[in-house]
Amino acid sequence: MNEVIQNILTRRSVRGFTDKPISREDLELMIKAGLYAPSAKNLQTWKFTALTKREDIDALAKAIEKVLDRSGYDMYKPTAVIIPSNETDSPFGKEDNACALENIFLAAHSLGIGSVWINQLQGVCDKPEIRELLKKWGIPDNHTVYGMAAIGYPAEGATREPNKTGEFKII
Repeated sequence: MNEVIQNILTRRSVRGFTDKPISREDLELMIKAGLYAPSAKNLQTWKFTALTKREDIDALAKAIEKVLDRSGYDMYKPTAVIIPSNETDSPFGKEDNACALENIFLAAHSLGIGSVWINQLQGVCDKPEIRELLKKWGIPDNHTVYGMAAIGYPAEGATREPNKTGEFKII
């Protein structure tokens, strides 16, 4: 089986990470993979922001916990979070960012790094507690975050085999 297909078929969501830091080189590769994702009309109206400081990651988790009333929320304690954002008025920003995130997840997996989709911000970006943090990290006011990649080296037992029950038919 070819390497790309093997990478796609073996990638899993990871819901628990070690404290081992991710190298800047690996973070840059994952973001570059996101930048090479397809975007509608190739407009590339996105921006990518990576959080690597524990205090920033914890501040984001705490803000999400407060805004969504999710006691104990911690995004699975990732080592880093990659945040693609997109112009709110971009008609396909959500889809563009989904493609970018998939590339990021696949790049992470190919590097032996775990990842999981975090989607809690898509409806709450303009809540003051969230927007204040996004602004602090340079994410423009006219951008929405539809999903994020929580990434890190997988903790023991943090990956499960998926239940792939979907059907398909070739005609």
